[in-house]
Amino acid sequence: MKAILYIGHGTRSKKGADEAKAFIEKVKNQIDVPIQEISFLELAEPSIEESFNRCVEKGATEITVVPLFLLAMGHIKRDIPQVLSHLQEKYPLIQVNVRDPFGIQGEILDAVAELIRRTAVTVEPEDSLLIIGVGSSDPVIHENFSEISSGLQERLGVKHVSACYLAVAEPRFNEGLESITALTSGKVIVVPYLLFTGQLTAVISRAVQNRQKQGRQILHTGPLSGHKVIEDIVIDRATQ
Repeated sequence: MKAILYIGHGTRSKKGADEAKAFIEKVKNQIDVPIQEISFLELAEPSIEESFNRCVEKGATEITVVPLFLLAMGHIKRDIPQVLSHLQEKYPLIQVNVRDPFGIQGEILDAVAELIRRTAVTVEPEDSLLIIGVGSSDPVIHENFSEISSGLQERLGVKHVSACYLAVAEPRFNEGLESITALTSGKVIVVPYLLFTGQLTAVISRAVQNRQKQGRQILHTGPLSGHKVIEDIVIDRATQ
């Protein structure tokens, strides 16, 4: 019997965890697979092991693992494989198929551009974009965000697009926000390259609100799961 195991990052934010669960419930309702479970890598319940066990208890003989991660960073390359390796040793007769993270797709960049237009109403050449990632020690992260930045610049025709990070990598968020605010004569549109709301998006929102109080034209798109294309990609991954 087939099963799908969705793996989110997890957050200490109840709102963020509830948002991820609600997103997956919408996805599950569109997929004709008898066993579907959500799990989180860290900071939230249920754990990967708990939900994997639940799939087996319900009769799963083949489990498709769908990571809800935008890019292939440390969690995808190291943490999730370690957990799944342990589970495959525990259940050697269960076939486990692990899907890739979303990666940088044209349809995702199209969706981000649409979220930006929806937020800003109009996007002018003198406006600027600040793309915000979680951050990683993996050098590929800078290549990824350079590609994301150039793709959005091409789609929206703005003069300035910068990337910054909330942890580990440089430049950090506060530095990136300060630099692009000083540089821009038009609006600054802040784009968290994150799937769901959580403590990190709360940090971004507070910084944006502080700038707005100072009279700056600064807007915040919110996380990417607000666009249906993300839902479609998860469904495609789950049903390949």
